[in-house]
Amino acid sequence: MQDRNLFEYAVIRVVPRVEREEFMNVGVILYCAKHKYLKMVYQVDKERLQAFFKDIDTDGVEENLRSFQRISDGGKDAGPIGLLDAPSRFRWLTATRSTVVQTSKVHPGFCIDGDETIGRLYKQLVL
Repeated sequence: MQDRNLFEYAVIRVVPRVEREEFMNVGVILYCAKHKYLKMVYQVDKERLQAFFKDIDTDGVEENLRSFQRISDGGKDAGPIGLLDAPSRFRWLTATRSTVVQTSKVHPGFCIDGDETIGRLYKQLVL
């Protein structure tokens, strides 16, 4: 029997007007401690986002998401948070915040392959 490993994931959302609590899913972040796996995938459909909220700064949203991506990837170019270990970066990225780019609550699951799982979650929850 193949080994399944515990993973955690959150959906990345764009919340154009925080006070209204309306959002559009744009990505997924997945963390698996056993495999030291942390990955984020996202895509912004500018046309769909502007249909959702016509005055949104799509360039600003994309810059925020690129910052999330750099932190997820880790390293010096991601600032001090990017230098933390993968579990700390995941917790920082999924912390509750009241900004235009937010994440859902963290959800657990079991997987064999992180890349396959994040791809499946992305298709189910974003596309």
